[in-house]
Amino acid sequence: MHTETQPPEAQPSITVRVFRQRFSPTRKAARLARLLTAHQLDEWGIPYGSDSSDIAALIVAELAANAVTHGRVPGRDFELRLVLDAGGLLRIEVTDTRTERRLPAPPPLTPPTDAEAGRGLLLVAALAETWGVTERQVGKTVWATLRS
Repeated sequence: MHTETQPPEAQPSITVRVFRQRFSPTRKAARLARLLTAHQLDEWGIPYGSDSSDIAALIVAELAANAVTHGRVPGRDFELRLVLDAGGLLRIEVTDTRTERRLPAPPPLTPPTDAEAGRGLLLVAALAETWGVTERQVGKTVWATLRS
């Protein structure tokens, strides 16, 4: 009796790329988070200066600025985490450690036309596929997703 063996069905490989970095809660560090995002995405094949890279960098800039401005706790860092899955979905997470200022995902409000600030979450909502806030035992994580 002759038995023909078939090769096992190939399992699709799932590639998930993750970048995580902590930063001191300063404006300079928020700028560095934006720059490192563009660099890391370029390393992952999302070219520097492409629409996807620029949008991701802008989202990181806004979320990091909020973490530094509203989520700052002296002596505690904020964290940037980027996750790129095999399907091209990029998840951006910025975590701060300010526990007493926990809020659910606030609706982005339109500031007065003469206001110099207050448009960050409007930009995030407009540019991201989805976004929200995840509570943590200490602090919160504001996240956004977009296709690369």
